[in-house]
Amino acid sequence: MGNLLSIGKSGLLAAQVGLSTTGNNITNASVAGYNRQQAVQADNPSQNQGYGFIGNGTNVAQIKRYYDDFLNSQLLTSQSSQAQTNTYSTQIAAVDNLLSDTTAGLSPALQSFFNGVQSADADPSSVASRQALLSSANSLASRFQGMAAQLNDMATGVNTQIVSTVNQINTYAAQIGQLNSQIANAFTDPLNPPNDLLDQRDQAINELNKLIKVTTQPTSNHMLSVSIGAGQPLVVGSVPLPLATGNSPTDVSQVVVGYQSKSGGINPLPDNILAGGALGGLLQFRDGALQQAQNGLGQIAAGVASAFNAQHALGQDLNGQPGGAFFGPINAYVGTNTHNLASSTATVSATVVDASGLTTSDYSVDFDGTNFSVKRTDGSAPPVILTFPQTTGPQVVDGVAYTLSGTPATGDNFLVRPTLNAASDIAVTLTDPTKIALATPIVTTAPLTNTGKGKISAGTIDNNYLTPGNTLTGTGVTLTYDKTSNTFAATAGTPPAPIAQDVTVVGLNGVSTVYPAGTPIPYTDGDKLSFGGVNFQITGQPGDKDTFGIAPNSAGVGDSRNGALLAGLQGKNIMAGNKATFQTTYAQLVNLIGNKSSEAQIASKADDAAVQAATNAQQSVSGVNLDEEAANLLQYQQAYQASGKVMQIASQLFDVLLNLSTG
Repeated sequence: MGNLLSIGKSGLLAAQVGLSTTGNNITNASVAGYNRQQAVQADNPSQNQGYGFIGNGTNVAQIKRYYDDFLNSQLLTSQSSQAQTNTYSTQIAAVDNLLSDTTAGLSPALQSFFNGVQSADADPSSVASRQALLSSANSLASRFQGMAAQLNDMATGVNTQIVSTVNQINTYAAQIGQLNSQIANAFTDPLNPPNDLLDQRDQAINELNKLIKVTTQPTSNHMLSVSIGAGQPLVVGSVPLPLATGNSPTDVSQVVVGYQSKSGGINPLPDNILAGGALGGLLQFRDGALQQAQNGLGQIAAGVASAFNAQHALGQDLNGQPGGAFFGPINAYVGTNTHNLASSTATVSATVVDASGLTTSDYSVDFDGTNFSVKRTDGSAPPVILTFPQTTGPQVVDGVAYTLSGTPATGDNFLVRPTLNAASDIAVTLTDPTKIALATPIVTTAPLTNTGKGKISAGTIDNNYLTPGNTLTGTGVTLTYDKTSNTFAATAGTPPAPIAQDVTVVGLNGVSTVYPAGTPIPYTDGDKLSFGGVNFQITGQPGDKDTFGIAPNSAGVGDSRNGALLAGLQGKNIMAGNKATFQTTYAQLVNLIGNKSSEAQIASKADDAAVQAATNAQQSVSGVNLDEEAANLLQYQQAYQASGKVMQIASQLFDVLLNLSTG
């Protein structure tokens, strides 16, 4: 009877463990990271009774944790990608909304500004129309500044989120290290693992993976080592190796992620290896769309300022004076690498001087011990060598003039961001409306006494006219036509003398010919002539001894020829190597960000679907099915009752034997 009683008791205990395990599954069904468990029974060793082996009941061999490493790895991969894509999509949507706003975006302000230029051209003598132009210019500058401020706020917010995310990563790393230690201590029997601790560690890794993509590797004592990026360790056994954040060595406005150095500084990791998770999404957004938006907006601001200033300088104001700066100078951001040798006294300054040459790239300036080199950080062009020392003045690379000074040391490095602050810094420095240079400093004339049908164009000037010695004075220059030789003679002064400048003639075929100062100038109808920065064209057939004059504009109050050229900048291909206008450049920026935002939204939906599929697959193995557990409850209940019945029968039989023996 004892054997039967023992068998019933073992079944009763096994059923009790099964009920407890099932009940634990039910109560933890909604707990994140919980993996379904099951009591695994095994039969006790049988005893040989001579006529055969008689069983001795059952025992609980293991509380099995249902876990599939392959399915879990798939889920981690898809969740990391989802977190990065969702973070990136959320961030870039804000930039897209800012740039594409049809009322608060840049396009309406640009249009209003050039409308103001055209209104001033229509009545150049009106101070009121000139004041309206200044107002529209200030509104444009304010729009640039406002949009730049919002982008800068986004950049600051991203930096804050990066720091917060790294702190969370370090918290999970410390937790995983602690759990590794607890698991190693609790794992005394391979068949009886500490399931709850394993669940907690897996959940911590799962949450960490949503912040940054991780890779795990089993080590001794059932621990897991965790690495990120290209194998950089984050947890080794029970020891966490926390990440650190700090300012970029070349750009204090950017937060970098790396490891703490022994000296207390930061050894930064490349942003491109910190992929996956929320941190990867933040870095992808900051280094991509946000930087493109900041640099792109700055490129347009710098283009407007430099192109408008250049044309304004070729004009003449209401007081008869040359045009000055309309917008303030655009200075590039230059960051000196904090790792440069202390012995170096080198400095680099950079100023935007040519709108057509500007790109949206940042630049690295490096000294190799002999020369400085400038290279785009995006690698889209080979490096350009800057001669040092600069005996001939600043050297222009991609529309930016570089000035080098001091005593450099080998390995010196500087980061130059030509357009980063342009939208923030653009400002109208001209405040007196009478100083708006709408007129052109020269005027051309054809006397009524001319006998032929020759005509001279209104004339323009270029930058060469601003060179000392080229500016027209007095009565200016007179061109006298000689019919016999079909040539012009260019003279100036009293008595007339040949001008000191060479004359360049560009024919209708585009061929350019230079005639030395004082030599006759052959005439062909429609040729374009220039000297000393003065440009004009003569058409028709002049009469013998007919004259044409080019003189200073002494009565330019009603002149708006330079104003027309200023207004024409709106539709002129100035940007991107003279291939795009201001508006088309901005439209390209809006389209670029809009397309990236749309791609991110599509990728986000795809990642959501992938995560759902991976979750379903993982939960099919590890998840708790309440219907199944309810059925298990009934099964174990019946087993419990049946085992109890076995014990009851064993007790009754024992009583019968006792009665027989006493009877």
